[in-house]
Amino acid sequence: MSGAHLEMTLLPGARELLEAHAREVPQRDDLCGAFCGALALRAGGIATAPGGGEPIDQDTVARAAGSVVGMHTDPAILPLRETGRRDYRLALPFVADSSVSGTTAAGLARAVRELSGGQLAAIPFCGPWTPETLDGLFDLTATLERPVTLLANLATRHLWGSHPRVDQLLAYLLDGVSAGPPPDWDVGHFVCIVARVRGPGGGLYGVADTYPSLGAGGVHVQPRERLAAAIDRREEPAGGVLVVVDVKDAPAVRAGAEEIGLVEGSWDNGTVTASEAASA
Repeated sequence: MSGAHLEMTLLPGARELLEAHAREVPQRDDLCGAFCGALALRAGGIATAPGGGEPIDQDTVARAAGSVVGMHTDPAILPLRETGRRDYRLALPFVADSSVSGTTAAGLARAVRELSGGQLAAIPFCGPWTPETLDGLFDLTATLERPVTLLANLATRHLWGSHPRVDQLLAYLLDGVSAGPPPDWDVGHFVCIVARVRGPGGGLYGVADTYPSLGAGGVHVQPRERLAAAIDRREEPAGGVLVVVDVKDAPAVRAGAEEIGLVEGSWDNGTVTASEAASA
């Protein structure tokens, strides 16, 4: 039998993102979107906010995005072995109903644009999400020379568990066997897609997650079919992908995404904004 070949592709800026990820993990409670937004900014070369020189971290992004935080940690929505983190550096607004806490997709896009001083664009794509459109978006952005980050807003119930065995990974990559570990948890969530490994049987996407107990220090892999279904979120509040790129690359991304059938537009992930929470 001839040797099997695997192909690995890193998105531009992925190494810088993963370095920032190792410093920032874990997320603070309810700040998964802001956590991922901070990684996208750091990967894009943005270390401080315009004006005052405040460092870019998940709190800075949360404030700019209008994120809201639940009153108390809810252990039921944390991965196993995680206890939560509430050492917020900045004062953020709280909301009594934790089911609507977090960060909106529109707020996160606005924060990326503002905190980058207009150097980065955050382009929202609301679907349709299939393995083919996910592959197409990755292929498109992997050709860019400047850093790019794919911020996926998804439902974790559709994912593989983050600790598959090596034989399961190889069975999928080489033979297309889809059986894998059950999901670790069941929430709406933001993650960063940073890489892909392809074999004759399938493609695994590298995901930078927000908790160190998931995968190896917060980095794990997901089959293309599972990841696409998780972003699609048909039975839950909507999901999508924010593509964070240099503004010079935005026209090419928009044109390429249209060619593969993706629709540009934000989505309602069930989260309220700080202003909505204040008026409730």
